[in-house]
Amino acid sequence: MDTVVTALRSALADPDGAVVRTDPAVLDAARTDKSGWTAPGGPVAVVEARSVADVQAVLRTCSAARVPVVPRGAGTGLAGGANGTEGSVVLSVARMDRILEVSVADEYAVVEPGVVNGALDAAVAEHGLRFAPDPASAAISTVGGNIATNAGGLRCVKYGVTREAVLGLDVVLADGRLVSTGRRTVKGVTGLDLTALFVGSEGTLGVVVGATVRLVPLPAGAPATLGAVFPTVADAARGAAAVVTGASRPSTVELLDAAALAGIAAHLGPQVLTETLGSSSADGAFLLVEFDGPDAAQAALGAAPRLQAEGGTVHHATSAVERERLLTVRRSFHPAMEARGRVLIEDVAVPRSRLAEMFERVEAIGRRHGVAIPTVAHAGDGNLHPNFVFAGDEVPAHVWAAADELFRAAIDLGGTLTGEHGVGVLKRRWLGDELGDAVLDLQRGVKAVFDPLGILNPGKAI
Repeated sequence: MDTVVTALRSALADPDGAVVRTDPAVLDAARTDKSGWTAPGGPVAVVEARSVADVQAVLRTCSAARVPVVPRGAGTGLAGGANGTEGSVVLSVARMDRILEVSVADEYAVVEPGVVNGALDAAVAEHGLRFAPDPASAAISTVGGNIATNAGGLRCVKYGVTREAVLGLDVVLADGRLVSTGRRTVKGVTGLDLTALFVGSEGTLGVVVGATVRLVPLPAGAPATLGAVFPTVADAARGAAAVVTGASRPSTVELLDAAALAGIAAHLGPQVLTETLGSSSADGAFLLVEFDGPDAAQAALGAAPRLQAEGGTVHHATSAVERERLLTVRRSFHPAMEARGRVLIEDVAVPRSRLAEMFERVEAIGRRHGVAIPTVAHAGDGNLHPNFVFAGDEVPAHVWAAADELFRAAIDLGGTLTGEHGVGVLKRRWLGDELGDAVLDLQRGVKAVFDPLGILNPGKAI
């Protein structure tokens, strides 16, 4: 593999190895992501691309040498999709981080893939706009990574997932060709929608080097926030469905089950729940509902009776301090889990009408396998994140057995293996259960059109 490193340094005019990195620490860091999964082998190089031309040179060189290429952004993924594997070249676009254009009149931005989601949001806020997708990792994840996995977040119940925010893409194909897809207009139906195909393809079809993304106006006025405690998680799930189907669409609907609340209480102290919810008990379930826009306060008032009708005890945030307390309960979930050990964060989605049943399945699976599964859900769109906490570096067999049942339960309820984290490596073995052989063959055929040599992120996603 020294040959491909030499060829890359020649193609990139990098004799000193400032761009084509082979430092052991750099190679080792590229083997893992936020999922905790580490590739058993390792890459031969990490190329820190600075330009579209760099990306093209890498792909031409690796295509000629038949060397696999793993596209990578910030490394914040949760499914192993951007982890450098044995003998691969990791192509990092994290340094391609410029915001090239912001059009206030047409409400779009043109960005490089390494722009951090939160940085883009902050930059366009100066123009009274925002980039709506808001994954929990928004402060550290990149727009390119969001596009690769079709990331969601808390606000997608109202504003949609990343795919709805992408108007066009610049993509370098496996052989080094640069293609542009999509448009800068609100409407456009010329040809097949290749932009939508690239979004969520996890680096298996091409490397995104630029994106034209849709922006939306910042909501007027202050948000209105409700917190509701329910006797059971099923009651809370029904409450979530009730507010989402009301006259006003909430911008956030987050559900924490009893196990999640217990973990948060242990992490922050029971006084946090007392101050926020009026009780130190971690029994039941917690629902966070927020509305934005000029009618937010009225919408929240209208939602409260719907929550109460499902058994909820509703708390209105009447100040910024009270709102922050409610949000803190939700934000503390993942830190509370990480404080207990290693965490396998799962990501399944079901139709909203089956959310209560899915929570019941999660509890039953936990009992069967003797494992607690604290769960948070983007309840407005049926997306659950069951968390498996364990000791040691490797996921225990009984946890994988429970996860296997979890995935099959989601599919059985008309849902999906992954709502927003992607398939990566960790869920690939279950693809056939959801897609079926015919669709899987079609998807592999599509990949072969874009990547006939199979060098782009092999062994991932499909």
